[in-house]
Amino acid sequence: MMGSRRGMLRWLWLSVVVVGLDQLTKALAEEWLPPYEPLELLPFLNLRLMYNEGAAFSFLSQAGGWQRWFFVAVGVVVTGILVAWLRGLKSGERWQALGLSLIVGGAVGNLIDRILYGRVADFIDVYVGRWHWPAFNLADSAITVGVVLLLIDALREARAPRTAD
Repeated sequence: MMGSRRGMLRWLWLSVVVVGLDQLTKALAEEWLPPYEPLELLPFLNLRLMYNEGAAFSFLSQAGGWQRWFFVAVGVVVTGILVAWLRGLKSGERWQALGLSLIVGGAVGNLIDRILYGRVADFIDVYVGRWHWPAFNLADSAITVGVVLLLIDALREARAPRTAD
């Protein structure tokens, strides 16, 4: 039984792919896009290189610098908890493994930026008219998709008929 639980760590290959793609796309954005200038792709989508020294939605971005190491510490702790959760999954809990692996990959991708540069590069700018969603990157997208998968799995579990043990 313990071997099969450790086997769920095999899903970390997806985390590694997310980190690699995230770092590649951020490097390309920094090479090809001038900061803060939009490159329109579609009537609702720009590429616009921006930097975030805070957390989601620029939370604490103007805090004076201490937030860098605070968010690094939080990222390391949360990533450790998620990997432990992944390790403890049973072999049939694939939706959870997929969701957790995406979240871990996204968290590590943004963690790398915080450690190396003190900020996270964002470059995807979705908007409607003058309303813009906060810019994001591939790591943020992986985290969002991972959370949605965990929520879907939780809803499926809640609706599944219970069996007597």
